[in-house]
Amino acid sequence: MIPHRFSRRQFLERSAAAASALWLAPGATLPAHAAGPRTATDQVTLGRTGLKLSRLGFGTGSNSGNVQRALGPEAFNRLIHYAYDQGITYIDCSQTYQTFDWVAGAIKGLPREKLFLQSKIPGQPGKVLEAIDHHRQVYDTDYIDSLLIHCMIKDGWTDEWKRIRDGFDEAKEKKWIRAKGVSCHSLPALRGAVVSDWTEVHLVRVNPQGAHIDGVEQEVWNTSGHDVAPVLTELRTMRAKGRGVIGMKIIGNGDFTQPEDREKSIRFAMSRPELDAVVIGFKSTAEIDEAIQRMNRALAEAG
Repeated sequence: MIPHRFSRRQFLERSAAAASALWLAPGATLPAHAAGPRTATDQVTLGRTGLKLSRLGFGTGSNSGNVQRALGPEAFNRLIHYAYDQGITYIDCSQTYQTFDWVAGAIKGLPREKLFLQSKIPGQPGKVLEAIDHHRQVYDTDYIDSLLIHCMIKDGWTDEWKRIRDGFDEAKEKKWIRAKGVSCHSLPALRGAVVSDWTEVHLVRVNPQGAHIDGVEQEVWNTSGHDVAPVLTELRTMRAKGRGVIGMKIIGNGDFTQPEDREKSIRFAMSRPELDAVVIGFKSTAEIDEAIQRMNRALAEAG
């Protein structure tokens, strides 16, 4: 019997609120029908960082960003806003991209707290904190959500880059960056990143065709097909360690000009439970629409 001090309406409202609170509590599992189908624009959690980003990210570095730069600033800005309107909140850039100084203008007017901005610093700058602060100034933001050491190819790089890693740690303490990690371009470097407890976020080259993915050679832009199995082994270890994992080169560095190749690669990426998100370089609204449609279809069929 409902206590007399509550009306039936109040009792039902409080019961619904309690149920909602239970569903939304940390670690709570929603019923399958409540969760709904997974999509390209879902807000997903990046490993154990606790950060949220869209499953699909907008890459601004195709051919070092020259592809996006060729659009011109106004068209580039419109494309970023179009992506955001579709639900893409993750934007991926780097100091080495030709779009580096365009990002602030592109995200102007968008709610910063809803964006996930990932950037990268190459080499070993003499003054690490100044280099990181330069990113904040160029992007006109107080913080970078995820900052990576860019394009690592050397085995044993973690020792040689200790000063850089320490600088990243200090920037994180200052809340200039929210997560830190590395993008790798060789299997030896990737393995070193996985072993290192310093790494929180991995940006990993992966596609089933083996195009432009990490091989045993310490090289950067390999074009030959490599066996993807060693990369998948490292992905599984990353996931076991709770790392944030983002896949890149999903379109084979732009080589997958045939629809069937793009379909195969996207289906493969969406089948990998180790990947939190993927990033694809876009130059048109049609490419954004296609990627979303292919990802949504692959996710729906995967269940």
